[in-house]
Amino acid sequence: MSVCILSGLVSGFSPSIMSAKTLSGQEIFTKNCSVCHSVAPPPKNAPPITPLAFRYHQRFKTKKEGVNHLVAYLKSPNKNTSIDPQAITRFGLMPAMVLPDAELRTVAEWVWDQDNPNMGVGRGIGRGRGMNQ
Repeated sequence: MSVCILSGLVSGFSPSIMSAKTLSGQEIFTKNCSVCHSVAPPPKNAPPITPLAFRYHQRFKTKKEGVNHLVAYLKSPNKNTSIDPQAITRFGLMPAMVLPDAELRTVAEWVWDQDNPNMGVGRGIGRGRGMNQ
């Protein structure tokens, strides 16, 4: 065990970074986020992921831009930088995620990939008035 840790440190990888590479975004989500967030509606105690992913796709042109924004937001949630301030009004501001940067990036990439263009009208958060808005 100590040989593995030592070899990881010598090669420039800390144990937390090494473990982040072995966890998928979905695994990180399940372990750290699913207590509050569901993947699809209805919501638990926070906005569901698929509508959030939709909002990110609306707001950012590239995955890189969206993921970078989400990583920064997860580190320091702020109503002014939120992609959906109405969700904060409804659910409150989420706490900062204390995870290694590699895990934050992995889960943010997974969230980006959860956009489902087949969900149809009314898929976004805060659009609860239905199709006849």
